Amino acid sequence: MIFALFFCFCLTAVSSSLRTLDMRPDCIQEGLDNCKINNCSENLTVQQRRHAPIEPEWDLEQFGVWMDKHDEFVSVMNVTWIIKAGASIHALRGSEINILDLSTNQNMCVRYSYKLDEQQNPKRERWKFSVDGVVVEPRHTYNVTVFNFPEPEMRDTRIRKQITIPGCDDRRIQNSVICLQNGSLWDHNMTANVSVDKEHDMLSIVVSFQAAQYSERYQVSIQSPGFHYSKNVSKENRTSLNVTFEFGLCQLSQCELLIMIQPFFIRCKNDCWRPEMIFNHCLYCFPRTSIVNGAVGLLLTGSFLACLLWRACHKDPVRISLSADEEPPEGFQMQERKRVLIIYSLDHPLYKNIVLKLCAFLATKCGTEVVLDLLDSTRLGMLGSIQWLEWQREQIESSSDKILILCSRGVQAKWRAMCGDRRVFLREDIRSPVGDMLSPALSLMVPHFIRSASFEKYIVAYFDDVCSEEDVPTPFNITVRYKLMKHFEELFFRILDTAKYEPGRVNQIEGLSGNDYYHCPSGRALWDAIEAFHAYQQEHPQWFEDELLESSELEAEETSAEICDNAKTMINVVTHCVSDSTQMMPRQLKTQGSDFTGDKTGLNMAEKSQMCSTVEVNPLTAENMQSH
Repeated sequence: MIFALFFCFCLTAVSSSLRTLDMRPDCIQEGLDNCKINNCSENLTVQQRRHAPIEPEWDLEQFGVWMDKHDEFVSVMNVTWIIKAGASIHALRGSEINILDLSTNQNMCVRYSYKLDEQQNPKRERWKFSVDGVVVEPRHTYNVTVFNFPEPEMRDTRIRKQITIPGCDDRRIQNSVICLQNGSLWDHNMTANVSVDKEHDMLSIVVSFQAAQYSERYQVSIQSPGFHYSKNVSKENRTSLNVTFEFGLCQLSQCELLIMIQPFFIRCKNDCWRPEMIFNHCLYCFPRTSIVNGAVGLLLTGSFLACLLWRACHKDPVRISLSADEEPPEGFQMQERKRVLIIYSLDHPLYKNIVLKLCAFLATKCGTEVVLDLLDSTRLGMLGSIQWLEWQREQIESSSDKILILCSRGVQAKWRAMCGDRRVFLREDIRSPVGDMLSPALSLMVPHFIRSASFEKYIVAYFDDVCSEEDVPTPFNITVRYKLMKHFEELFFRILDTAKYEPGRVNQIEGLSGNDYYHCPSGRALWDAIEAFHAYQQEHPQWFEDELLESSELEAEETSAEICDNAKTMINVVTHCVSDSTQMMPRQLKTQGSDFTGDKTGLNMAEKSQMCSTVEVNPLTAENMQSH
């Protein structure tokens, strides 16, 4: 393998240019004649095909950290390619590699000139060449092109690939200075200590945490629905920091508080990772105080109230049972049925299946009405995406219903595109009959989300087995982000407008926790869908990049989608409606177990095909559906 010094140049004049740290000036390999390293300024000639070498092939790339001339560790990439054995090797006069950073448009090029007399090196191995120590940025994507010269006429023998550098959570590069300046190794060790002033009904919370090397300033905040309080603190050469909050108990409507620390590292600045913890202050408060104080002078009444309060504080935890004795096995009835609009991104067919299975679980197990664009394509087509979304938002904001935003790679990418990054086209958006609904939803709902009056209407969540907290757009960092299905029970309490932790008791719902939601058929189907996509991601690390469309692919996909739409219009779907006292429901929709199954004229949502009916998913039992 050759380790070489090469000349590089950049298309844009910036201080952190694309460069290499490999300063060894030789390209000596045993058996290699007249090896020289040049820049790429001279034009290369082409030859007839029979006088030109064949294309090379890729070897594995590697990532790591090297120390630069300033004695700082930087993240680097090594790229290696192999010369194929064959008769054309005698026509080979060299190789050229080009590396382009798609984020900054910086480019570097190196050209090796050499001659090979043998098809293998003296070690009886194929010839290998490499560019080592290329300084790269975490999460940047690079286009790498390699070709042998002279190139043949009328044939492209260049090999190309995209290499995406892992993020700072990857152990191979998290010690690089750029990751340290982003807080990659920050161990915050956050704790919260509480004291209660019963006489004045005041609550004092002291938040303690460890300061980081590259962040001088922090913002510590405490949040709950309708309540937000924050303080700024500077490090000032301290290694640990304490921030004290004091407020009246009457200011808090719920027991759970979200405590969050926002650091300001020198690289990520206002968009750094923010550790958080959920804290239950009711465990430290005794609600009898305000009642006893209010009953002073009324001895008999006060004694009666104290007795009632004592009994309430010593009750067993309230449990909402989903057993077959009380309710059907696939769901339970609520006094007021809640309605949820789901906003999501069509990242991949397997991710779409997860969303559909979640809808089935919410409908059949939880008794919730689910509003989904794929299930309302007829009305959506008549109104248009913005009008449909605005209508749904107005319906929800005038009621106690909720909007659930499922964050994923596509959500983050489209949010960044709205903020000025390159526009994103996903393959599933083109195939979907409703198109890209996420971008208009974000542009319409984010301004309403950040208003305190609308804040509690929105619930932010992500499937942590197939997504991460980094997929949550910046505006949503001010609220609780639920991990599904680990925090599904807490999320469902938000839908019900009920606190899980209340003074003197803990509310629970059997069958909805992360450890047992999959024991029912609809939960099992959701679990299988999550596992299937997780396995696919493990086998295809570049799955999201594969779903992104270039302009040429976009045109081809649109043409294919148009052909499919024309074919669908030839199908006459007859919908039989059955009336009851409250609504009209299509006969072909049936909820049983975890799947939504259509009749012979409908479509199967459990599979990859789309549904084209105007419905909202309701928790109808199989018995009711079969009676029609």
